[in-house]
Amino acid sequence: MTVRFPSSGEAGKAGEAGARRSPLRPAAVGRALATGVTGVVLLLLVLVVVRLPWMGDLGIHAATVQRLRHSPLAPGNPLVDANTPSPYYSPWTLVLGGVARVTGLDVFVVLRLAAVAGLALLVTGVWRYVRTLSAHPAAPALALLSLLFLWGTEPLLWSGFPGLHSLALTAAYPSTFTLGLAFHFWAWLSGALRRPAGWGVWLGLGVLWAVVLLCHQFSGVVATAGAAATVVAARPGRAVWPRLGAALLLGVAVLGAWPYYDFFALADAGGRLEAVHRVLYDHPAARYGLALLGVAALVPRWRRDHRDPLVVFCALGVLIVAVGRITGHHSWARALPAALIPAQLAAALAVVEARARRVRAVWAALLAGALLAGAWAQAGALGYVVPADALPGPVADRYRRPWPGYGWITRWVRYGDVVMAEGRIARQVPAYGPYTVAPGYPDFFLPDEQRRTAATEAYFAEDTSAGERRRIEREYEVRWVLDRRGALADPALREVARGARGEVLYAVR
Repeated sequence: MTVRFPSSGEAGKAGEAGARRSPLRPAAVGRALATGVTGVVLLLLVLVVVRLPWMGDLGIHAATVQRLRHSPLAPGNPLVDANTPSPYYSPWTLVLGGVARVTGLDVFVVLRLAAVAGLALLVTGVWRYVRTLSAHPAAPALALLSLLFLWGTEPLLWSGFPGLHSLALTAAYPSTFTLGLAFHFWAWLSGALRRPAGWGVWLGLGVLWAVVLLCHQFSGVVATAGAAATVVAARPGRAVWPRLGAALLLGVAVLGAWPYYDFFALADAGGRLEAVHRVLYDHPAARYGLALLGVAALVPRWRRDHRDPLVVFCALGVLIVAVGRITGHHSWARALPAALIPAQLAAALAVVEARARRVRAVWAALLAGALLAGAWAQAGALGYVVPADALPGPVADRYRRPWPGYGWITRWVRYGDVVMAEGRIARQVPAYGPYTVAPGYPDFFLPDEQRRTAATEAYFAEDTSAGERRRIEREYEVRWVLDRRGALADPALREVARGARGEVLYAVR
């Protein structure tokens, strides 16, 4: 047998071919690393869902599912015993209420399922939308990491803001489901604008737009801004405009026909939300500073195309937020994701779209540094999976301990009972089925909200007479009192149980 050794030229060519086939190229390694890190982060979120930490607005969403479970056609107010509409009764919560009613599952189990569905919709939506912007295989993973970590050095925990720590607490909220639906909406709209689409496709897009707005109004504004940017960037021809107009008209008709609340009446409710949203304008550098890398990435996109979809999207978001700041409509700050999401996506795409190797390396280094800084800022989310005692000190300092639940009261308090409670307790008690006298959240459709709030404040005031408390109990049919201070001295109340934090449950004689 004759053994033939390759010549130096052949060996060089073989080496080059092997290098081209080698999986250890920097691009392949970077793609594998981004995908692997993304998978680990998503696994963390799934593990958090198992625990479902209680904080913020989980109570109102659980109460909404409770009411729709017991009375899907006429649920009434989700928080107080009154027959009023509520914007929390959306197509998504109606589905969740139906699942709870048919399966008999506990409401918190249904919310865990909602969290898994919302996260799945968000991940697949981002994947599909980014595919309309770039065909690079690493683009979707980098985009997801940027959405989760490219915020600031101070974590912002707010529904509709998809940072990792925020999602850990809001995954079960309708805002997560709605934002995921928005990404799918943008992807479908991009496809309809690029390829000839029939009337059925456009009418379906109109219905989907209405569903997004009904499920979470603030995320619906973000979705609308993104859709407008997509249309502007596509420069549609004359044949598209009639279909687009029909989609808008159908969407408006669906909004007007929704039977559970008057969508257009919400336009007059913003004034009652300004105070609570004012904080979103505070400390912008600490909360959103890392997204400036994305703003820098938008500049070359704008130079290449003034109608780039991410550029137009970001400009619309900045405009809405700026006008809200100038006019005092602080609730408009909920449109901040419309400015941040396109910047975050642009930062991710800058890495994979740079043609020069050195430029690509610079963008990759900048993005990696910003992602690490953002991940460190949100490291406290690990506390929802790892016991807080096992966390290193600096990480434990960033962990926010969840609220304790009030499931212990259900041994005595039944569904539909009225509980006198205030503060955070009033935001949690309706999740288990009872009502409170005053709603724990602003309620635009409750005409006597201020009167109920005043009655609650008077009931727990130290100088309130026993006769006045009895009058309030009769007026609102109060059966139970849950005192967070445990110091309500009233002989007409019978102590039934005490919570782990000193709260006292009284029965009204």
